Amino acid sequence: MSRDYEPVPGQWYENVEEEESFRVLSVDEDSELVEIEYLDGDVEEIDLETWHEMDLDTIEEPEGWAGSSKHPEDEEEEEEEDDDEADEDEDDDDDWDDDDEDDEWDEEADDRGY
Repeated sequence: MSRDYEPVPGQWYENVEEEESFRVLSVDEDSELVEIEYLDGDVEEIDLETWHEMDLDTIEEPEGWAGSSKHPEDEEEEEEEDDDEADEDEDDDDDWDDDDEDDEWDEEADDRGY
């Protein structure tokens, strides 16, 4: 028996024929696309026509779901922030005090007449 559910962001569904669970991330009415995320983290866009052809059941969030509750675009922004912080850390590494080594090298150079 086929059930025709409208896609609801945040709702979990099971594709009965494929035995796959996924949640809806977003619905774009203008382009008629539904963005879904599978349990393994894969994200896919499907059109509304394909959506309505699927045999779906609504389900509760799977137990032990380790995925994020964020939209993938939000995760990309966080990754960019993490990259910026890493760049700052690298800059800090350049600031460490290595004057003692330079002084020894300068003294040796002076002894050799450089």
